[in-house]
Amino acid sequence: MRAPAPPAARLRGRDVREHALPLAVAAVCALTVAVGWTARALGVVWGTPLQPFLGTFGFEVSPWAVPGAVVLALCAWQAVRLAPPGATAPAGFALWALALALISRLAVNVARIGPQGWSDMYSIAPESANEYLPALPAVQDGLGLFLDRFAEWLPALPVHSAGHPPGLLTTMDLLGIDTASGLAALIIGVGVLSAPLVYWLGRELSDEGPARLATVLWIFAPSALLYGASAADALFATLGLLAATVLVLRPTPGLRRAAVPLGAGLLAVASFFAWSLLGMAAWASFLVALRDGVRRAALVTAAIGVAVVAFYAALWALTGFEVIEVLRRTEEVYRFSVASVRPYAFWLFGSPVAFLIGCGLPVLWFAAKAVQRRDRGALALAGVIVIASVAGFTKAETERIWLSFLPLACLAAATVLPRRWLAPAVAVMAVQAFLTQVLVYTVW
Repeated sequence: MRAPAPPAARLRGRDVREHALPLAVAAVCALTVAVGWTARALGVVWGTPLQPFLGTFGFEVSPWAVPGAVVLALCAWQAVRLAPPGATAPAGFALWALALALISRLAVNVARIGPQGWSDMYSIAPESANEYLPALPAVQDGLGLFLDRFAEWLPALPVHSAGHPPGLLTTMDLLGIDTASGLAALIIGVGVLSAPLVYWLGRELSDEGPARLATVLWIFAPSALLYGASAADALFATLGLLAATVLVLRPTPGLRRAAVPLGAGLLAVASFFAWSLLGMAAWASFLVALRDGVRRAALVTAAIGVAVVAFYAALWALTGFEVIEVLRRTEEVYRFSVASVRPYAFWLFGSPVAFLIGCGLPVLWFAAKAVQRRDRGALALAGVIVIASVAGFTKAETERIWLSFLPLACLAAATVLPRRWLAPAVAVMAVQAFLTQVLVYTVW
């Protein structure tokens, strides 16, 4: 007769089962990074210097680093203090979230070269030639002609303008933005609006407590801090998050009856800025299917399809913009450029691993735990990640392009994060972001 296992052994076994998926995800992440770095050390290049991360080791620190670190620490302290539901009213928390997102992003991005770090990627950085300002001469003969000929001119545009639809360039032209500081102000200003949006979406998906936790996690997620005051993807994240939030509003009487068509229209407009934001449509449809049933999800999906078709049909009628031809040319640009040196077998894992680690190690762990516990938002996000990775949509991209989906990971993590662990989690993510900023040159 077998003796019963001692209580300690039973407890350890139960702990392992409760954390099985986070442990598995962490192991895959560690193995993927090890394979990428070992291959690079042996001279095998798969498309990025720190494969799977987009960056290169290079320590640089400015006199602004110390005050930046102090400001970041004060922001983290204030965010943790305001996280409990009773600490301040919802409107007050939303305003604080907006302010803390702005200040913390600015603080992190002065660490290497001072305030110039907020805009140098559009002006003097080597990567600036691939950004949006050098593409503005294509608009000089008029916005209508630019949109009409966009598919023809696309291969000759800087790589980031060629890899995205012309929404940002159109906005820059309409607003008269033609300087690095102006473009940085637009991206930073729109990008920080994502913080109150995360709070709004969190309250819709759960309740006040997890919504506040998710907002704090998003503010201090390393990729959000590193790219939020520099990369155009921060602006794209806000647009995609707004559309997804409206799409998943619960069907109740009143103005919310118009949420689905409004959200679908917002998503169509957002897709004009970044093709990747169509993935938010998949997330919204998956979530609605899990929460409200397949019939409701079919309605949301159909509304999105109609809105996207109607938007680009109207754009074609007004300007001659040919979305199918633009997509074909964009695919060619990627296929014959960076994607050609990024093998599918590695980036099948490498791209989502870069994204997950960029979320912050605590978010990685607790988001995986939320998937194991079958949280609806977490399952929907996992579905999007798997589809995008397996289909090869992301093998030419690394952590930056996933920024729009990072708030969804934070929302998932917040559903299982114990409140007492918020302060350590924020500390870990803030340190991760700051060390990455001073030790790794990431362009943005």
